[in-house]
Amino acid sequence: IFMKCAFVLAMAAPASALNLFGGAKKPGRGTLYSDITQTIGNTPVVKISKKLNPTQCDVYAKCEFFNPLSSVKDRLALAIIQDAEERGALKPGDTVVEATSGNTGIAVAMLCAQRGHKCVICMAEPFSVERRRLMRMLGAKVIVTPKAGKGTGMVRKAEELCEKHGWFLCHQFENEANWKYHEATTGPEILTDFSGKRLDYWVTGYGTGGTFHGAGRAIKKERPEVKIILAEPEDAGLLASGIPTERKADGAPVGSHPAFKPHPIQGWTPDFIPRCWRTPLDNLSDELVPIPGAHAIATAKALAAKEGILTGISGGGTMWAALEIAKKAPAGSIILAMLPDTGERYLSTPLYADIEADMNDEELDIARSTPSFQLIPGKEPVLAA
Repeated sequence: IFMKCAFVLAMAAPASALNLFGGAKKPGRGTLYSDITQTIGNTPVVKISKKLNPTQCDVYAKCEFFNPLSSVKDRLALAIIQDAEERGALKPGDTVVEATSGNTGIAVAMLCAQRGHKCVICMAEPFSVERRRLMRMLGAKVIVTPKAGKGTGMVRKAEELCEKHGWFLCHQFENEANWKYHEATTGPEILTDFSGKRLDYWVTGYGTGGTFHGAGRAIKKERPEVKIILAEPEDAGLLASGIPTERKADGAPVGSHPAFKPHPIQGWTPDFIPRCWRTPLDNLSDELVPIPGAHAIATAKALAAKEGILTGISGGGTMWAALEIAKKAPAGSIILAMLPDTGERYLSTPLYADIEADMNDEELDIARSTPSFQLIPGKEPVLAA
């Protein structure tokens, strides 16, 4: 009887469900986690369809929004907090401080909540308000700094607070634990997923430089033939300018980079070149691609509407670069792009500027097409015809 039922269910089920009956994919993870930080990493790689990529190349996305707090910065936070605890620089109940555009702050707030540390985040005024609310939801205090101070302003505020109160500063842009963790996890994950398979290009942007430097080192060490494509905002071509960032003794920037201009790709390219690079650009990067902000936004929208992949403006920018590479790469090339975070971090940004909360004309026409339960502007609500 059981075998007959199983056969009937298998015939009626979609292909993915057949895995329940002996396929490669098994139900559950086969493990129980002692805390949320153990779920960080091992994010999936997903192929982009011909709807978005009509070229003769295959494009894949590494979806970092599968991390527990929905961004690649979960890795960074775990690396820095864990390293500080092991060194004795951070003890239970201490206060952790960081300057961030949002994703790092959210990740640090998660780690602090889980480990029992207090958390103070400094964040420049222009960054999305939903990020502030998420950090406060996680128990952090959020100090908003004036937009005129740019990224260096929020960094200075974080430094001042630590100097005055003796708190622990994460130093995400300078901390070597950042890029070393990517070298130990993100890079090897990519190498494992493409083990025995072709991989021609790896495409990423940069915020702290940790993903580019750490994962890039791991990839180049094992697969030197892989070309690394680095993306940065067209409006803030710090690397393209060739002008280095002047630094203080601890590696933090002395001031704002002269090539910086405001840009819509939150999480990418502060107004200085982070010390986490620790390597000349030419040692890792094979090509630098400037990303127009409008194309980054449009590609993030296309990923959502055509692929069902909800990522932010930075993910859209990285994917735009990957698709541009696909247009000129040899047929059959395999390209992997990093998608750093989720699109839900951008509700108050230009990414959602033309996404309405209320019904548009087409939706109102659909609502009117049947008589019951209509909510038409300027008319009394209809519950039943």
